[in-house]
Amino acid sequence: MLLVKLESIVSKPGTVTVFAQRQSCTSKLAKFFPSATPMRIPVRLTRLGTERSTVSENTILEFGTACEVLFTSSLPLEFADRLRVRNFDGTLDVEARVVALEYNGAQTAVAARFAKEVANWIVKL
Repeated sequence: MLLVKLESIVSKPGTVTVFAQRQSCTSKLAKFFPSATPMRIPVRLTRLGTERSTVSENTILEFGTACEVLFTSSLPLEFADRLRVRNFDGTLDVEARVVALEYNGAQTAVAARFAKEVANWIVKL
């Protein structure tokens, strides 16, 4: 009896398959970073440069390693651009450089490497 009730709650077959096939450009880029861990950390991203070219946006860190973060961005970023990555409580506030880009229409998947070591920012359980 309980099994019948659970079957009525479960989504239709194939739904999971369709979702798995739709892969974000960030997860495609993460394949080049084998130690990348999935995450969802909201941050403020600022492209550093001259006063005229400083632009910012809110984004989500989708993957991270001990040295890199991966996220999508709509900013006009290029390889080697300097970025400031800051979470909203300030516990992560670092400079990073763009090391990889994957263009996908209006959004771009970005991998940025920290300019200096950031201790204990990512913890695996």
